[in-house]
Amino acid sequence: MRLVLTDRFGRVHDYLRISVTDRCNLRCLYCMPEEGVQFMESSELLSYDQIVEVVQAAAAMGIRKLRITGGEPLVRPGLPGLIERLSAIEGIEDIALTTNGILLAKQADALKKAGLSRVNISLDTLDAARFRFIARRGDLRKVMEGIEAAFAAGFSPIKLNCVLLKGVNEDEIADFLKLAYEQPLHVRFIEYMPIGHEDEGWRSHYLPLSRVLDIAGEQGYRIKRRELVKGNGPSDDWQMEGGTGSFGLIHPISDHFCASCNRLRLTADGSIKPCLYWVDELNVKPALGDEEALRALLLRAMDVKPVSHEMAAKLAGQAVSHQPTDRRMSQIGG
Repeated sequence: MRLVLTDRFGRVHDYLRISVTDRCNLRCLYCMPEEGVQFMESSELLSYDQIVEVVQAAAAMGIRKLRITGGEPLVRPGLPGLIERLSAIEGIEDIALTTNGILLAKQADALKKAGLSRVNISLDTLDAARFRFIARRGDLRKVMEGIEAAFAAGFSPIKLNCVLLKGVNEDEIADFLKLAYEQPLHVRFIEYMPIGHEDEGWRSHYLPLSRVLDIAGEQGYRIKRRELVKGNGPSDDWQMEGGTGSFGLIHPISDHFCASCNRLRLTADGSIKPCLYWVDELNVKPALGDEEALRALLLRAMDVKPVSHEMAAKLAGQAVSHQPTDRRMSQIGG
């Protein structure tokens, strides 16, 4: 049995993203509908024991980095306890968390003490009224308190994830660049992806990230490529001369990074997704209790992983080679 997860195209996988819930305390317009969301029953979710079992098998096959996602992962009780157990697994070197920050202030210290390495905080606007428009609920002040708590707990780097939406928040690009210049933050601009919905709303709000570099130039910043930011994954990173922080571009559509993809996803209800965009999923539940079966399933994920997600073709209205998922990002894990 080989101990390295290598797919048919020679890509070595050492990164597993784990969704612990599909529930969220926000309803961001690019992620999920405002009303009528059917959440999973608690009995459908993988238990923490089951998540640990999957990670133990994956770590034995070369998985070194984990990211905890949702939904909003901090709405699931006892998350620091899971982090502590995952951090104790032999081979696991780094555990990160993606959160909307609403509940982070109260949990930052406990998460850090449990072994969490880093936090990514979703923040699509710096305006309170616009925050309510994009997130459809919640309070921007809570997110800012979460960022402050992350600093106080000693997390570094602290990354802010900003999904750019044409006609919605593109006028704040300069404000986010200023924030990255003045504060020791890594602001990551992310292209809007059609996960679970490929309607004209996505097409009309899609904005290529070349616009960020244009505005950086217009604002007079002297920028240069930045060396690897810890845990940066597919981010194209930039430093502004004289600045304290930095910014990155994650452009899965205009300049996709499939050739270097090193990740798998574990959904909250127990499916391995080899690719975020396509429908293919492998249910881990029948293999639980049998480490060899879990390893075989992970190898199967390598065999079915495609070479690319083809989102750019979908944007252009062209035919694609696989069936796109009908699951929303919150149901898969961001």
